[in-house]
Amino acid sequence: MQDPLKQKDLTLRLMHIVGEEGMLLNPADQEIYVNDWLGKAHGRTVAVVRPSNTTEVSAVMRLCHQSHTPVVPQGGNTGMSGGATPDMSGAQVVLSLNRMKRIHDVDPINNTLTAEAGVILADIQQAARKVGRYFPLSLGAEGSCTIGGNLATNAGGTGVLRYGNTRDLTLGLEVVLPDGRVWNGLRALRKDNTGYDLKDLFIGSEGSLGIITGVVLKLFAAPAGRVTAWVGAKTLTNVVNLLGRVQAHCGARLSAFEMMSAPSLALVTQHLPGYVSPLDQTFPYYALIELADTNSLGLQDMLQAVLFAAIEDALIDDCVVAMSEAQSISMWKLREGISLAQVKAGKAVKHDIALPISSLARFATEADQSVHENFPGLPIINFGHIGDGNLHYNVLLPLDVEYEEYAQKTDVLNKSIHDLVTQYNGSISAEHGVGTLRRDELRRYKSTVEMDLMIAIKRALDPNQLMNPGKLL
Repeated sequence: MQDPLKQKDLTLRLMHIVGEEGMLLNPADQEIYVNDWLGKAHGRTVAVVRPSNTTEVSAVMRLCHQSHTPVVPQGGNTGMSGGATPDMSGAQVVLSLNRMKRIHDVDPINNTLTAEAGVILADIQQAARKVGRYFPLSLGAEGSCTIGGNLATNAGGTGVLRYGNTRDLTLGLEVVLPDGRVWNGLRALRKDNTGYDLKDLFIGSEGSLGIITGVVLKLFAAPAGRVTAWVGAKTLTNVVNLLGRVQAHCGARLSAFEMMSAPSLALVTQHLPGYVSPLDQTFPYYALIELADTNSLGLQDMLQAVLFAAIEDALIDDCVVAMSEAQSISMWKLREGISLAQVKAGKAVKHDIALPISSLARFATEADQSVHENFPGLPIINFGHIGDGNLHYNVLLPLDVEYEEYAQKTDVLNKSIHDLVTQYNGSISAEHGVGTLRRDELRRYKSTVEMDLMIAIKRALDPNQLMNPGKLL
């Protein structure tokens, strides 16, 4: 595709499919599509193609299949692993779904919502609220990420403990295959035992098997009340034990259980003006706990009772329960501000890992010891969705560190942390996906059988290797 005449012919034919409004050929206009928001992944493209419906996506894919043009699907371009950025060859087409923003149906009786893949996550949430329902997927980028991107990476977020990952929130999909054929699996059914569950092939596949263009999502009864608490504890073991106690006492009302280490909180309060800890004293670990229910009666008393008992048993050392919506929001801002604070403070070597909850404390102790021995003085920013075993175990390097040193330390830290994760039967990617960031590590941490099966599926659906090449596999 480097032949200028072939490129011109391709762009003209693409323009014929999507129209001038659906094509971006000027490098300045393409800038936000060929660079990721973290500033780590950069590329070039033949064209940014923005279809307005599934028919146009299908026609684009048929053309790219016939011309052997590789395609990089893209949603809101908010990923953390470089999975939606083209390479530097300039031979790949970026196919953006950001014009496909229609919500087709919201069914409060069936508790489902049917939408195109380019709908912003926050708009999905709002559409559910308008009919008295609740869509629980929530993450920091919800104002700009798309539901198609959430599906492609099987996004997690803060509601996994109660509601599950995006995979668990999905009933049906519409997918355009690499050759342009359309699989319409937009069935709003909770039971459909008619063969392989094809939708699960595409959820979490990072655009490597096809392009998700539509989705049927599960909705839930809207919570009538919430109560939020902030807890300080001496050890991560105590925080994990508190999780078990709150689950036993509060059951399904427990909707979130987040953890922050002291360095994580300090990073936020130091680098983000106006962010203040709810507790006067400093503790090694903190937990952010939230209960939610369709009946608000007794929620606050329930949470206070279990926390006060935990203090009496020396499981935790202090706590505060939010007495207003504003106090609850300020607590959540501390947790959600960590990523921005890291950007301001330094260059983080990030690890998005999943472990059995019973192994979290032992893992953290061993990982901390390894980092302190091999990289003395580097801050460890450990936080995450402890209720589902997902840690963001990051190590912070100075802002002015040279690229060569940063790359060298990243390689050493990744191997050390991920080897330890594997010893505990964990995963090196919990919710951010593989992309290019973890691609080359997969063979080290997945069995030969797993890799063979994944490659066989890829070859069956995308024999010409045109879908998001260089990502995941």
